[in-house]
Amino acid sequence: MRSRFLRFLQAGTVVCTAIGCATQAAGISDDVVKIGVLSDMSGLYADTAGRGSVEAARMAIQDFGGTVLGKKIELVFADHQNKADVGATAARNWFDREGVDLIVDLNNSSVAVAVNNLARERNKMVMNTGGASDILTNEHCAATAIHYTYDSYALGNSAVRGILAQGKKDWYIIGVDYAFGKAMTANLNEFVGEGGGRIVGATYHPLNASDFSSFLLQAQSSKASVIALANATADTVNTIKAANEFGITKKQTVVPTIMFINDVHALGLKQGQGMVFATGFYWDRTPESRQWARRFFEKMKKMPSMVHAGGYSAVTQYLKAVQATGTDDGLAVAKQLKSMPITDFFSQNGKVREDGRMVHDMYLVEVKKPEESQYPWDYYKVLKTIPGDQAFKPLVKSTCKLLKG
Repeated sequence: MRSRFLRFLQAGTVVCTAIGCATQAAGISDDVVKIGVLSDMSGLYADTAGRGSVEAARMAIQDFGGTVLGKKIELVFADHQNKADVGATAARNWFDREGVDLIVDLNNSSVAVAVNNLARERNKMVMNTGGASDILTNEHCAATAIHYTYDSYALGNSAVRGILAQGKKDWYIIGVDYAFGKAMTANLNEFVGEGGGRIVGATYHPLNASDFSSFLLQAQSSKASVIALANATADTVNTIKAANEFGITKKQTVVPTIMFINDVHALGLKQGQGMVFATGFYWDRTPESRQWARRFFEKMKKMPSMVHAGGYSAVTQYLKAVQATGTDDGLAVAKQLKSMPITDFFSQNGKVREDGRMVHDMYLVEVKKPEESQYPWDYYKVLKTIPGDQAFKPLVKSTCKLLKG
């Protein structure tokens, strides 16, 4: 009798301990919700993310009221310098010493992979609003990591379909020599092959290259109908400018796989006119996007990129999830985000899948001719809305280990 009573007390102790642990896990850690923007603040990706990402996150926090569950929301930011070790060191310090609960932006795929791995180990939230490689929701997926704005699969898939429909079948790829360029090249090989085209060659250049002539001459000599650019921002702009200087664009179609409105602004409509590519956001598409974009413009003196818009949306949705769950625990918040619709000016019908991919509509756009632009930053014609389940990689193709087999 006594032994059964002792066993009962021991079992009760275990239950109470578990309940106590759950109680401690609930609520807001350190009595503050801290959000970190980890971005390129001074390099080639700074214009499309950088300080604009910080401002977008600040706007989201202010619009939410500055507090959640009665606790203050704080914002910190750092420059990852496009170096995985620098980014990982900053993220580790934030997670382990400064109590950062969420990291956003990560506009470099190598940095994003490193931070995803840290988030997985520490049960911390990451909402990647700037990196492009789809490996983030495949071999490098994590239960607390969400890939939010776009990825190499959706961008490449949408662009390739549009160009193949014009009957252009032979492709040559110029890519940047790091994670994003390799991921996009793999995606392009898949899409072009499935569409009945062929890749006739590829070459890679260093990040932030100073001279693209040798790469373009190789592409020109291939006589491919299409030269696809698996690079981004300043590298993309400089490749297109050089292609125009060499007269390549008169005989071959240059297709950027990732193009930001800031890039079009830097390039100018005269050189950019007629280019077709996919985007996750365009400021001038709806009344709601215009209203938010004009507020952003007042602060930054430029229209927002899709990284900026995605960052505002991600921070807002994260705070909604914290409010709904009553905690900033990473797994709990991630689970909530995967159960709720993502509806705002950025995404009217978004949803976060089990692999962490936020699926939403993408847009196939064409850069306007100079005479078609009616006012500043009036740069795109939206040719087609591509539903998210058609733009992003289907789950049946995913290699994410989180998926139930």
